[in-house]
Amino acid sequence: MRCPRCREKDTRVTDSRTAVEGESVRRRRECVACGHRFTTYERIEATLPMVVKKDGRREPFRREKVRAGLLKAIEKRDVSTDEIDGIIDRLERAMEDRGGNEVPSSTVGEFLMDELREIDDVAYVRFASVYREFKDIGEFMEALTSIRRSRRGDGT
Repeated sequence: MRCPRCREKDTRVTDSRTAVEGESVRRRRECVACGHRFTTYERIEATLPMVVKKDGRREPFRREKVRAGLLKAIEKRDVSTDEIDGIIDRLERAMEDRGGNEVPSSTVGEFLMDELREIDDVAYVRFASVYREFKDIGEFMEALTSIRRSRRGDGT
């Protein structure tokens, strides 16, 4: 593993531990040449389906693209990046379990909104407003009302 600071190939592992629900291994490394410490993650490379966008385009599933969207939604909220990584891990597992070569982007978006709704209402509304492309305050208020109903546990 190359050092990100000096590009030296000789690094050593100083600590290893299981990360996020046992789905990856977190390794602390140190460069032998410059002493820089950094973290790497090792995970099984899954063959994930192509994502079919609303306009019919197909693109490979990209974990970092999903992570960037979720990080925007949780900005300045009390949600850890470990929780975000857990959501993405569960999404990847669900896509693998579903099987097939393609998954609609709507399935991905709905899964992420359901996960965010469980951990932070504000992050959910932020994500939903972009994903569902709210056109006016009425659509926004509808989402807020839906959250309020689900928190009260009734259908009114």
